[in-house]
Amino acid sequence: MALLIRLQTIISCSRYFRRPLPLVGAFGVLTLGISNLYTPLSIRTTAHSLPLRSNFGGSTARSVHSVRMEATDKTVPSIVVYVTVPNREAGKKLAHSLVKEKLAACVNIVPGVESIYEWKGEIQTDNEELLIIKTRESLLEPLTEHVKANHEYDVPEVIALPIKGGHLPYLEWVKNNTRD
Repeated sequence: MALLIRLQTIISCSRYFRRPLPLVGAFGVLTLGISNLYTPLSIRTTAHSLPLRSNFGGSTARSVHSVRMEATDKTVPSIVVYVTVPNREAGKKLAHSLVKEKLAACVNIVPGVESIYEWKGEIQTDNEELLIIKTRESLLEPLTEHVKANHEYDVPEVIALPIKGGHLPYLEWVKNNTRD
């Protein structure tokens, strides 16, 4: 019930953001962290019943399996990495090379990011695309080197956030689709 109330609060606050709700929701979860939306029990893998509203106004219970991000035989500590790129073509090229080299299991390309920053003493505003990269924590250094070698910016943004938990099959998939 606490999760539902927290999610409703985030959704009701979305009218203050300029971006559509799905983008705000994705950034909110990544920025606030899964653990701020949901506090897992002390056991490693748990199943919880969450009350969810159906399309017909009723309430249903759905079982959700999650795992804390500790190394197990099926998962490894994982991260989400943000990288901005100047345009879609550059984003697709970089995303493809990261997945091909198994430095990333998945890369989402989010269009329409407006960045405001100071560069060489002047305030700049640029339209960019954001890459949201899912990978192993142990691959951050080679991923960063790959981005630096294949990015057109002098100082590319590479920011890593820990994944504290998530859907066990997805986290297993991240492990199985990245290199050791």
